[in-house]
Amino acid sequence: MAANGTLIEIEDLTKIFYTDEVETHALSGVHLTISRGEYLAMSGPSGCGKSTLLSILGLLDTPTAGRYLLNGNPVENLNFSERSRIRNQEIGFIFQSFNLIGDLTVEENVELPLTYRAGMPSAERKRRAKEALERVNMAHRMRHYPAQLSGGQQQRVAVARALAGSPSILLADEPTGNLDSKNGEAVMHLLADLHREGSTICMVTHDPRFARHAEREAHLFDGKVVSEQEQKKLEAEAEA
Repeated sequence: MAANGTLIEIEDLTKIFYTDEVETHALSGVHLTISRGEYLAMSGPSGCGKSTLLSILGLLDTPTAGRYLLNGNPVENLNFSERSRIRNQEIGFIFQSFNLIGDLTVEENVELPLTYRAGMPSAERKRRAKEALERVNMAHRMRHYPAQLSGGQQQRVAVARALAGSPSILLADEPTGNLDSKNGEAVMHLLADLHREGSTICMVTHDPRFARHAEREAHLFDGKVVSEQEQKKLEAEAEA
């Protein structure tokens, strides 16, 4: 593992959603560390809190309680604009549904997050976009639009968009969820290549085949991180 220190540290993280006087405990005292250069898969049954935890890791949401250190800095209580700034600089997102903008070219889609970086000249944005597309073997489709690409190609462009900002970590939320098995495997191999090149990756997946591509697996069950043995026992009890 090419890790050189802790990138993310989460202590006793809790997330409660309130709706019509009902409390839903999405996360209940999560402890988790992710080292620089690590490839972590987060797995568990539907509704166990995986996507909620990923949203908090990605500064898209805030915890109800607990500590979240990113690069040694507490980020759990930042305001909206501070979270947006750090998210843009530190975090690359890969979504299940690609989230590409249909009326922008592939190059423009990859370049878009960089336009929010104050003071980055257009030439630098274009250089980074081209470089990122070359890393995922999509530079030859720079002038195309998302509708002209296959699902697998669109996800490669989405990966390039995540890479263009040189983030500290890539967060992938079910990145193979909208792909057939062949394209799903291709995206998994791409993530493995990026990890070998030094990228830190945290991926949410419900598919054990894809979870095995990661170095380490964090199992979630009912809003808590549990051991693999504990998860199997709890799942068996839930089915009984």
